[in-house]
Amino acid sequence: MGRKSILIGAAAGLVLVALGGVIGAVHGQPPAPTTDVVLTGDPLGDQIGRTQQRLADVPGDWRSWAALAVLYLERSRTTGDPTWYTKAEGAVKRSFDARPDANADANIAAGALANSRHDFSAARTYALNTIAVNAYSAQAYAVLGDAETQLGHRDAATAAIQQMLDLRPGLPAYSRAAYDLEQRGEVADAEALLLRARQDAVLPTDASFCDTALGDLAWRTGRLDEAGQRYAAALRADPTNIAALLGRARVSTATSNVNTALDDYATLTRRAPAPGYLLEYGDLLRSVGRTADADAQRELAVAAHTLFVANGGIDGLTDVTVALSTGDTAGAVAAATAEWARRQHADVADALAWALYADGKAAQALPYADLAVGTGAPNATYAFHRGLINAALGRNTQARADLELALRTNPNFSPLDAPAARAALDDLRES
Repeated sequence: MGRKSILIGAAAGLVLVALGGVIGAVHGQPPAPTTDVVLTGDPLGDQIGRTQQRLADVPGDWRSWAALAVLYLERSRTTGDPTWYTKAEGAVKRSFDARPDANADANIAAGALANSRHDFSAARTYALNTIAVNAYSAQAYAVLGDAETQLGHRDAATAAIQQMLDLRPGLPAYSRAAYDLEQRGEVADAEALLLRARQDAVLPTDASFCDTALGDLAWRTGRLDEAGQRYAAALRADPTNIAALLGRARVSTATSNVNTALDDYATLTRRAPAPGYLLEYGDLLRSVGRTADADAQRELAVAAHTLFVANGGIDGLTDVTVALSTGDTAGAVAAATAEWARRQHADVADALAWALYADGKAAQALPYADLAVGTGAPNATYAFHRGLINAALGRNTQARADLELALRTNPNFSPLDAPAARAALDDLRES
């Protein structure tokens, strides 16, 4: 591994938690309620109900208010509904009201909320506030690692995740460490870490989470059969896993099972109408000639994005995608430039490069495309975008290498862009 890579020690058995998608468990779970709560068969809903009942009985329980905020964030994550952010914000405020000082739980919940809203600078501040008074909070390092990752502070992200691994080597830490390794191009190490987590998974939801992460890694590196097997296993363990459903839809698209893919995307976007899912569904519809339906999905994505922003979210990348889909290249450049000023993640560098290219500024685009591809992450889209940028600049040898890299990394990375990459490569070979 490289000098700045995650160092995995001989940790004891994994401690897997249900809230791995947000930050892991909040320190100090709320006590049992003092009155009966009717169970609904929805584990997360039941947990929310128990915590709400506890707070009805003991409204000054600041830890339970922070725990409730994190539960609300998990509900938002699993449904794609950003209105839960406002509920989480209210719960965080109640926690701070009950204990204004030295409230690590509320700071962690506030940081997780800020990350969910893509306010990564604020999330970083909340995490550092917690660490200043408790340097042994694994949850604070989870929030910090997520924020530093998205801000593009790669070494700081690795350091935070390493601290989390050292303090609490469980699924939330292992999944973050695997992503960190993958973003540096260390795919084998990332996969080994996820396999280790999968072997120790006990809860079906944890097994499903690990299988989905392994499926995503296989998908991004062009291993279609393995990806399909992982997503199938994930859905057997947890049929409600929307990330696994997305993965299965992608595999169905790549294997020309278009009707199955369309059904899965329809189910996915009905259950979790997030802008990214809706736009991806639209790409598939557009690829099979259903232009009007694709446009309708774009309009739904715009509405979902508006709702996200109305609930405190910031998402410049969706602004870029929507602007490009309507031919507003100047608007795309403006949105991407603003997002780059806010954070220097590789996804933003790629988006800015692509917007500049679409606006006829290939020479300005190339340095940002170089930054994205230069991370070493196995990302076919990055390579495809740089390939077309190099081709526009007459750098045909580099363009061919980029397009070959894109198709070698994942031959089926997009129902629209993968065929475009093959067509562009054919043209370059004939020139």
